Amino acid sequence: MKVALFVPCYVDQFYPQVAIATLELLEKLGVDVVYPESQTCCGQPMANSGFEHLTGGCNDNFVRNFSGYDYIVCPSGSCALHVKDHLHATDEKAAKEIRGKVYELVEFLTDIVKVENLTSRFRHKVGLHQSCHGQRGLKISQMSELVSPPFSKTEQLLHMVQDLELISLKRQDECCGFGGTFCVAEEAVSVKMGIDRVADHITHGASYITGNDMSCLMHLEGILRRQKSSVKVIHIAEILNSAE
Repeated sequence: MKVALFVPCYVDQFYPQVAIATLELLEKLGVDVVYPESQTCCGQPMANSGFEHLTGGCNDNFVRNFSGYDYIVCPSGSCALHVKDHLHATDEKAAKEIRGKVYELVEFLTDIVKVENLTSRFRHKVGLHQSCHGQRGLKISQMSELVSPPFSKTEQLLHMVQDLELISLKRQDECCGFGGTFCVAEEAVSVKMGIDRVADHITHGASYITGNDMSCLMHLEGILRRQKSSVKVIHIAEILNSAE
């Protein structure tokens, strides 16, 4: 299979190590990865702010960059979901085809590659933050309010990592408060939600907080830094690619 790597703007600008870890991990698993160099924003920030009608340029550029691949993989549930649900372009036939080929990293590893074992090692106590887009939009994990069997594709992969201790949380799928532009429009509410989310991890002894979305982790990292906490954030791609 030939896979195109879709790297979100904030990962490219602030956390390039996440994109590198994603690339290295996929290549270790035998995936042929291509990085379309002219890719830019997928348009999610504008759409979240009520200006989806202004995302035409982003959409057409996305189609130009990502047409012709077997799969498109992104280390972000929110960006992957945005493209799956909202990508429309001048070439609508190509856009529709792309919408069906976009996968968040974890769902790609579990559903397409069907990873059964990993050689990674991470000697730390880790708390998992289940991001809302991945959980409720992409169905990467079960929502706790449903009377249904629990599952988590992210946990499934983390359990394959040697020496990693995955801690239990009191509220395992509570929103962190980031919400994209929500954290700007409703700063006080966003921060309070983030403080509560961080406290749950710290109370249960986490040394690291991981997740599928670096945007949520960035929000939590800002709170941790202001609290001068020793707890760190790390994207799941970095853990799965780790050989500590």
